[in-house]
Amino acid sequence: MDFSPEQRAIKETVREFAAEEIRPGTREADRDEVFPEGVWDALAEMDLTGLTTPAEYGGFDADSRTYAIVNEELAYGSLAVATALSVHCLATSCIAEFADEAVREEWLPEMVDGRPVGAFALSEPQAGSNPRAMTTVAREDGNEYVLDGEKQWITNGARSGVVVVFAKTDRDDADSITQFLVPKDSEGLTVGDPEDKLGLRASDTTPLTFDGVRIPERYRLTEVGEGLAAALSILNGGRVAIAAQAVGLAQSALDESLAYASEREQFDRPIADIQTIRHKLAEMATTVQAGRLLTWDAAGRMDRGEDARQAASMAKYFASEGAVDVANEAVQIHGGYGYTTEYPVERLYRDAKVTTIYEGTTEIQKNVIARSLLD
Repeated sequence: MDFSPEQRAIKETVREFAAEEIRPGTREADRDEVFPEGVWDALAEMDLTGLTTPAEYGGFDADSRTYAIVNEELAYGSLAVATALSVHCLATSCIAEFADEAVREEWLPEMVDGRPVGAFALSEPQAGSNPRAMTTVAREDGNEYVLDGEKQWITNGARSGVVVVFAKTDRDDADSITQFLVPKDSEGLTVGDPEDKLGLRASDTTPLTFDGVRIPERYRLTEVGEGLAAALSILNGGRVAIAAQAVGLAQSALDESLAYASEREQFDRPIADIQTIRHKLAEMATTVQAGRLLTWDAAGRMDRGEDARQAASMAKYFASEGAVDVANEAVQIHGGYGYTTEYPVERLYRDAKVTTIYEGTTEIQKNVIARSLLD
């Protein structure tokens, strides 16, 4: 893919930031399960927290390819940081696309500056891959809505200041799912204990409980019943972002493996001279590049206004599964050292798995692809 001069400059700037400002702290953040707020503030100073916000509200208004570039390079440094930003951008995208002008002016300029942080609340304890089974309800009461229910796996759950929430206006009608904006300080909204996760441990992931949470009618972002379609349209861009993040993580694992194989000696020579290791590295590099090209293809289709659902699912499916494979081989190349926290590949291995799960599991992506092919 040919980058524009601006895209090339962004890629180089974000890669340098990831290498010099993010990566040095990833081991500690993962160990302590603490999100690096200083990094977030630096992202805001670089205008990246307004990445998908229209320019009229002070945002960067990036095209899909630029958005993919930023996500890849940030994930090269830390998947937790890249995930936090992509979810914040999901929230700003929803507000920009579906809110009325007064609500956009109320929230977007501050979100461009990084605070409040945005969250996206679709999944529930018993409704992950099947959002139509959600039980969160928004009951109309005069000129307000009253929300009751529980959401789970919410990235930026504790640190966010505003949440885009999906709820049914009729508990028994799956076609009544509607999208709402809920300020985090609303009475009745509580944050649960953080999830104790395999990987992505520096990411703030919590449940949210809504108990009689009242919001003004103007914070209903979509028409009644149009929330799920809105979510799925926004998630196309989200899936491209996750694909790009998976590529960035896999590239990091590949680079760590190349450096280690060149330095580590066995049988009086670097292990990079051993054909088995060379073949592993060749396969890893091919997987990374194939995932990158699928991601760029999906992003390009979105920028051209084409239907990118199949392309986005292909990119997310292949790149995420590829990241798991590449990280697995990185641990193998490092041998016993790869199984310790001394080297970052063990964290990359743990982090990679989540890319096959969130924003649509691999199985969901296969369903989308098959539906495009057959139906």
